[in-house]
Amino acid sequence: MHERELFEMYRKEVYRTCYFMLNHAADAEDACQDVFVSVFRHDWRRVDFLRTWIIRVTVNCCLNYIKQSERRTRRENRLQLLSVSMVDKAAETVAVEQESTQDVLRLLQRLPSKLRAAAALRYINEFTLTEIADILGVPVGTVKSRLNKCLKLMRKELQNGDVAKERSGEYETNRSDRTNLYSVSKR
Repeated sequence: MHERELFEMYRKEVYRTCYFMLNHAADAEDACQDVFVSVFRHDWRRVDFLRTWIIRVTVNCCLNYIKQSERRTRRENRLQLLSVSMVDKAAETVAVEQESTQDVLRLLQRLPSKLRAAAALRYINEFTLTEIADILGVPVGTVKSRLNKCLKLMRKELQNGDVAKERSGEYETNRSDRTNLYSVSKR
């Protein structure tokens, strides 16, 4: 198998994982490119479980990207708070924004990255629990507990109606993403 064939075989799956974990198309494309650069630099022809290994590289790359992005976002938010006038938005506008359909996406973004990774692999890529355990390098029981905790946290937040409090530094998404994420949170 050549590098081009490997890329064509796994590009959609890698991109889908990156997009779900990063919630932004441009970031997902950058991370996807980084994943394949890492894969091609490694001696990938000698890897026994290639698909599992590539997804593990993807998840690790996304987790690193999330850490970097969070640091960058905090710095940008501090600067933005200094420059934004408090009179820009009326109270009614803020109330409408808090009831937006992006609340489920915000829920997911507020989850710890380990829970978000497990949810992405299970509900978006439809990996089995064993495959997820191999990708993340944890026991199957840990995968089960992370998925369970993820769903419990999302349900609790939805019931509390407390989803839209954190608005700074959020990524935009389209309608199809909200539907998929909402269905994940109802499982």
